[in-house]
Amino acid sequence: MSVNDPIGDLLTRIRNGQAARLSAVKSPASKLRTSVLEVLKREGYIRDYSVSKNDNGHAEVNVELKYAEGQPVIREITRVSKPGRRVYSQIKDVQRVYNGLGISILSTPRGVLSDREARDANVGGEILCRVF
Repeated sequence: MSVNDPIGDLLTRIRNGQAARLSAVKSPASKLRTSVLEVLKREGYIRDYSVSKNDNGHAEVNVELKYAEGQPVIREITRVSKPGRRVYSQIKDVQRVYNGLGISILSTPRGVLSDREARDANVGGEILCRVF
């Protein structure tokens, strides 16, 4: 099955998994998806992720969701840049999510970074999503 928006698909699987209180969700694997998951892991929004092969030989990623006191750690996860409307921004124009409590994930020339890491590296790029 082909997916037009792989990042949107991944975020929806995470959102639906946490709404159903699942411990883990599976998604097809790609370099961009694993890069986004690496940022979420570094920032403490997911426990871990692992890439494996399924029965058909296709790579899939298993995402271990994180909960605190029975509530999902990710309260809100939204896609910003979509296939029909790409959103690019210089780093000085990237707004803080909930006054710094959340993060924006950017695709930059230095790779996929959180907004804090992008500010430290002084690089802008495409704003993929916002997480709180």
